[in-house]
Parts: sequence; C-alpha cells; structure tokens
Amino acid sequence: MDTLPKHPLAIARDLFGLSQSDLAEAIKQAARRHDRRAGTTKQQVSVWERPGGRAPDAWYQQLIGEVFKVDHDRVTALGWPYWLPGQDTPVDLGTGETVAALRKAQRQAMLNRRTLLGLAPAALTTLAQQWATLDPALAASAADGQAVAPEFVTYLESSVKRLAGMATADRQHSAQILDSYYDTVIGLLEKCRSDRATKERLYTLASSLAQTIGWHRFDHEHHTDAGHYWSAALHAAHHVGDRDRGAGILSDLAYQSIWLGQAGTAIDVLDHALSRTQDATARSLLHLRKARALAMTGDARACRRDLDAAEHALNTATGAAPAWCSWMSPADLAVDSGRCLIDLGETGPALRQITQGVALLPTARDKTRAVFLAYEAEALLRQGEIDHSAATAHEALILAQRIGASRCLRQISDLARDYEPHLKVPGVQQFLSTVRTAA
Repeated sequence: MDTLPKHPLAIARDLFGLSQSDLAEAIKQAARRHDRRAGTTKQQVSVWERPGGRAPDAWYQQLIGEVFKVDHDRVTALGWPYWLPGQDTPVDLGTGETVAALRKAQRQAMLNRRTLLGLAPAALTTLAQQWATLDPALAASAADGQAVAPEFVTYLESSVKRLAGMATADRQHSAQILDSYYDTVIGLLEKCRSDRATKERLYTLASSLAQTIGWHRFDHEHHTDAGHYWSAALHAAHHVGDRDRGAGILSDLAYQSIWLGQAGTAIDVLDHALSRTQDATARSLLHLRKARALAMTGDARACRRDLDAAEHALNTATGAAPAWCSWMSPADLAVDSGRCLIDLGETGPALRQITQGVALLPTARDKTRAVFLAYEAEALLRQGEIDHSAATAHEALILAQRIGASRCLRQISDLARDYEPHLKVPGVQQFLSTVRTAA
C-alpha cells in the first residue's frame, strides 16, 4: 500500500530534527519570548499535519516561523504551508498534488527573489526520473463550486496563444498579464466544477502558462522561480498524459542546467526525456541539447554521436512538431553544433557552423539571435579576429538591451572581460563602454 506524502510541516520538523512534542515545546518557548502563552500540544501539531487539516492561525504561524528561523515577510507573502523550510524542492509526481504544485510555483515567485541558482540538481534528476517512469493518474473528483463554461476556457486558450505568439521584443511587457491568466486558471482548477474534457483543457492551459512564465523568469535570471514554474508545468502535463509537452519541459530544465554549468544534471534529465517521446523534431532538439552538455564535459565522441542523432532526426521529421519545439530549425542545429565545437576547442569549424546558422535564423527570433551572435563573437575572438568579434558582440548587446533579457546581457558582459587586453583594437573601446552603460 502506498504511503501518503508527508505534510510540509512534518518535512520541516525532520529538517530540524524535531518531533511533534519538540515542536510544540519550541512554539511555547517562542510565545514566552513575546510575553504570551501558547497552549500547543503534540496533538495540535498532529492536527496541523493531517491531509486537508486546519491551518494554524497567523499568530501560531509567526511562532512556528521563529522556530524554523523563517522571516515573517516570507511567512505572510507565501502563506501556509508554502513558506515552510523544505518547500524549495519540487513536489513529487504521482502524489495527486498537481494543483498544489501549480499554486506553489506562483507563491514562491511572489517573493521575486533574484538568484543564480536553479532547482537542486538531485531534486531535478529525481523529478525527471519520476516523469519517465510514472503513469499519469487523472484526478477522480471534481472541486466544489460553479461549473466552468467551455466557451470561457476557449477564450483563455486563444488569449494565451496570442500572448505567447508576440514578437520577442514585445513579450517583455506581457509578464503581468500572463501572471493574471495563470492565477485565473489555477483558481478555476481549485474551486470550480467541470467535466473531464474541460478540466483536461485547463490543466493543459496551466502547463502552457507555467512553461511560458518559466521562460520569462529564466530570461531575467530568476532561476529558482523558473525551476518551480517548469516543475509545475511538468506536473500538469503529466496529469493529462501529454508526454511530448512533458519532454519539452524537461528540455527547458536541462537547458537551464546547461546555462548554469550543470552539465551532468542536464545529461541525466535529457536521457529521461528521450525515453518517452518519439517525435522526430523533439528528439532532434533533445539530442542537440545533450550534445551541448556532453561538450561541456569534454566527451567529444559522445557529443558527436548526439550531434549526428540530432541531424538525422531533424532531416527525417515529416509531420507537424509539438508546439514547444516547432521553432527547431537547421539554424539552431548549425549554431548549437558550433557551440559544441567551441567547447571542444575546434574554433575554426565552430565559426563556420555558427556563421551559417545565424544567417539562416528568422528575424523574428531576436532573443535567440542575441545568444547566437554572442557565440559567434566568442568564436571570432578565439580566432584572433578581434575587431570583427567586438563588432559582433556589440550587435548582440544592443539586441539584448532592446528585448530586455538580462540573461543575454549577462552572457555578453561575461564575454566582455576577454576584450580587456585588446583595448587598442578598433571597436573594442566602444563595445566595452556600451557594456559598462548597460550594467
């Protein structure tokens, strides 16, 4: 018989090595520091930890927060039980906690913490393994409340599709609108009745919104928030059995791991993603990102094997690709192959691949163009073409400023340090001056 998942309060107690009796006594001591009394008992803690049990009131939450050394602002901002220690890890798949995972991502992001850390690598690998091995179980009961009109869901779907299809430079202005749609959809899942088909549409929409919002957070270097949103998106995709979308979300998490220098985690996650999707375009992208991670580890043979697999899969793709990878093209294959060659020390061939890919890239994909131009600038710099490299890096920087993606700005700013020994080369001073202004 499967055991019920632990309540977040029980997880927090375990982290601090406290029994229920210990926590009750610690709460009493915290109250005495305020010259007040608290009649907390082991039985009361047990009530708080029951599935669907009554939450402690604001006063007791303040005391529990003091026991666990959690700032009061975090307690009030996130709400019970999302502020408790141990809640930065993803909710396990297969526990029936899909809506809780979707809401948790939003509440974690309410703090708007900027951090260069993503989800813990071990937790991310576990989440990917669960997705690859667990069968989705659809929710069996409907929530109380009014029925959701299918026409309203259609309106939400079409509106979100238009927002997601905006030009790259305009998407930076849609973050608050997407947040409001997300809140609306999760509220419907929490409180309203609907038939099975409508509920599946809501879960799919929630997954799409969480995935898009995750990219917004990622582009602005809110990596923990991005990880939580993508984890929530994976829950919702798994809930309705959408394997292709699930593989795409794992691909996003792997890309973030690559960006943060966690190649081993990315490889593990991508292996799980590859195990459950057969679409040729999807597999091409997954193999390409795995090649990137392998290049970071210096495994040239394995990297080339996945590059070959990515090229073969893209060349054999026939039907319409899933929406999450419909943009995948020969331009992406060429540039990311070149990026792999840079990591493997083959700068000349890398530059040829990247230049070819940048030329093929559609003008609408400005964010990708900024990243690719930064790759090209790095390859030119390693080739000793300093003036050409500085001009390309300057173009990438101006483009990144226009689209408002701080992740791309950081990428270019990090590269700028390598131009310091070449201050007398034409164009270098201008580029570095623009970098300092953008900082």
